[in-house]
Amino acid sequence: MDFSGKTVVLGVTGGIAAYKACDLVSRLHKKHIDIRIIMTEHACEFVQPLTFEVLSGNRVVTDMFNRDFPWEVEHISLAKAADVFAVVPATANILGKYAHGIADDMLSTTLLATRAPVLFAPAMNTAMYENPAVQQNIMELKQRGCLFVEPASGMLACGDTGKGKLADVDTIEQAILDALTQKDMTGMRITVTAGPTREAMDPVRFLSNHSTGKMGYAIARSAKMRGADVTLISGPVGLPPVDGVTMVPVTSALDMREAVMQALPESDVVIKAAAVGDYRPAERKTDKIKKHDDDMSVALVRNPDILAEIGQKRREDQVICGFSMETRDLLENSAKKLQNKNCDVIVANNLKVKGAGFAGDTNVVTLLYRDGTTEPLELMGKDSVADILLDRLLALYRKKHT
Repeated sequence: MDFSGKTVVLGVTGGIAAYKACDLVSRLHKKHIDIRIIMTEHACEFVQPLTFEVLSGNRVVTDMFNRDFPWEVEHISLAKAADVFAVVPATANILGKYAHGIADDMLSTTLLATRAPVLFAPAMNTAMYENPAVQQNIMELKQRGCLFVEPASGMLACGDTGKGKLADVDTIEQAILDALTQKDMTGMRITVTAGPTREAMDPVRFLSNHSTGKMGYAIARSAKMRGADVTLISGPVGLPPVDGVTMVPVTSALDMREAVMQALPESDVVIKAAAVGDYRPAERKTDKIKKHDDDMSVALVRNPDILAEIGQKRREDQVICGFSMETRDLLENSAKKLQNKNCDVIVANNLKVKGAGFAGDTNVVTLLYRDGTTEPLELMGKDSVADILLDRLLALYRKKHT
């Protein structure tokens, strides 16, 4: 997703977790986001403003009455510039100020002047976080529409153990990107499949493939960011769950078929990105198969063709997208799949092309449409492929519903 041209105003308050905001600024800057930083006086005791200036490429604001800048009402200009206003870490002090309309420094004054979405990532001692006054302030701010990234539990800098640690920077970054994303899929129900399936031979062995699930997870994450109600049906992968989506873990192709068919009637869009095994052992041994001196053969039977079954049972107002992975005759085989499975779109990639395929963070795909047109995409990150694919599927969905 392209975030260039977006502005995040980041407030940094005086807590030991202030150093983690440096990592956050670096990550956002790499996504070409303009980051404008306001530090409280106490925050400057933990991290020097110069650190944030180097990471963001912008001057850090620390003083309401600093005259060393081009003339402007700075707290107003920053408040207007924000697409998202985030406070990381957010102390009990700043939460209390904002909840009660107090403006006695640059950060609290600018916060009161902004109309942008406001996001807090609290971090403080467990007893402070659990204090009824702090909880009342948090509840009040949530009711006003403020976004919160809940603190984690663990050992705190003070030695106490409990809830109050700043959330992982990954989680905070994703929450900010989510807030920056246009919600053009609000109200849509999207089902995504991802990862491999495993077909058991015995209690310790199975047949599978090299799918990591990265493409499907990128699609689910992007759809959720755009406001969709997402169900992610995932085979066994080593990826963390996608926050904010309904996760349905499955193992075998039969498991995946059951989950997909259950989700199909309520889905507006189905995206079959999983690498489902075509065959499974005809018999699953109850005990481990022992090694012998001679060769061994395993009888296989066909798994159900989930995409073909979707194509037969679909409603005309649903959008169905499949994936095709080939090592040769990519477009010819994918075009046949598009027609035979009654899909609207097939995403085809050649596993022999550098940068495409399962394990990497990039992909090289061609989109095939029912009207016979094709759209080749250049090498790009799987997140970018996901965004372009969702753009195309959204256009098809709107066309079907107008």
